[in-house]
Amino acid sequence: MKERHKLKYISNRIACIWLVCIAVLGIMTGIQIYFVVKGNVPVWSAVLLLAFTAGIVLSGWFWVWIPYQHSEKMIRRFLDGYLFYDKEGTDAAMLTPSMRSQMELIEKIIRSPQLMDLNKRQAQYLALQNQINPHFLYNTLESIRGEALIAGLDGVADMTEALAKFFRYTITKVENLVSVEEELDNCETYFWIQKYRFGDRLQLHIEYEPEEWDEIMNCRIPKLTLQPILENSIIHGTELKIGTGNLYIHFERTDSRLMIRISDDGVGMDEETLVKLNRRLGKNTDSFTSREEEKQGGIALANVNNRIHLIFGDEYGMHVYSVPQCGTDVEITIPIVKSDREVKNREVLG
Repeated sequence: MKERHKLKYISNRIACIWLVCIAVLGIMTGIQIYFVVKGNVPVWSAVLLLAFTAGIVLSGWFWVWIPYQHSEKMIRRFLDGYLFYDKEGTDAAMLTPSMRSQMELIEKIIRSPQLMDLNKRQAQYLALQNQINPHFLYNTLESIRGEALIAGLDGVADMTEALAKFFRYTITKVENLVSVEEELDNCETYFWIQKYRFGDRLQLHIEYEPEEWDEIMNCRIPKLTLQPILENSIIHGTELKIGTGNLYIHFERTDSRLMIRISDDGVGMDEETLVKLNRRLGKNTDSFTSREEEKQGGIALANVNNRIHLIFGDEYGMHVYSVPQCGTDVEITIPIVKSDREVKNREVLG
C-alpha cells in the first residue's frame, strides 16, 4: 500500500508541474497576442510563440505523459503480483536507467536459487501442514492419553497432554501478537515436555520484579518469540554440558521498553561464532539461511529477530552475549505494547 501511495503522489506531482508549465506558456502566449493587438510587436512573433507552445504540449504529451502513464500502469500491475516475463513488458515499465537497474535487481532476486529453495521449503511445509489436521491430532493424542491412564502410565498421559497443549498453541493460535503470559505458558509447556527427557538435569527459572508482574504479563509480543530461543539454549547450550543445566528467563521493563533475557549456563560459543551471529542479527533484510547456519542454530534467532524488526522497527531486536564454557545470554528488546493498535507497522499483522 505504501508503494501505491508513493506512486500516486509522484504521478500527482508530475501532473501539477505539467499543468503549471502549460499555464505559464499559455499566459505568455496571451500576453504576446495582447501586444500584437496593440501593435507593439509583430504578428509573426505571436504565431511563433503559439506554435512553440503547441509543440511543447504535444511533444510532452506523447513523449513524456503517455509513456509515464503506461509505466505507472505496468508498475501497478507488478505491485499487484504480476511479473514481467517478456522484454516488451519490462521495457514498458522502465523510464530511467535507475529504474532499469532496480527492475533487473528485483528480477535477479526473484529468480535466485535461494528464493527457489525457499519456495520449495515453503511448499513442503504447507504440504506437511495440510496433512496435519489439528482436530485429528488432538483426538489421537487424547486417545493415547486415555489408554495410558487405563494402563496406569501417568507419566505417558501427562506427556501426551503437554504435547497436545503445545501443538494447540503452535498450530491453531494464528495471531501475530500474544500476551507475555500466553508465550511464557507455552515455554513452560515446552520445558515440561523436555523434562521427561532430561529429568532433573534441566532447571528453568523465571525472574522478574514482583510489583511489575501484572504489567509485564499484559504486554504483547510476537507469537513464538521465547520458545524457539529457549529450545536453542537447550540444544546448543545445556544439552552439551555435563551435569545440571540451568535456564533463565528474566523480564525487565522501562516506561517504553520491555527487555527479556534468556540465559543458560551451557557450553557457550567462541568469539568468532558470536561475532558472526550478532553481525547476522544486525542485518534486517537477511531472509535466507544456509544449511550450515541451520546446523549452528542461527535460524531460530534470525527468524525471531527478523519478525521483531518487521513488526516494531529496526531499533528493536536481539543481541547475543556468550563466554565459552560459561553460557549464553540472548537479550530481546521490544516496545511496551498493550494493544495491536499501538504497533508501529500494523499493516504486517494478520
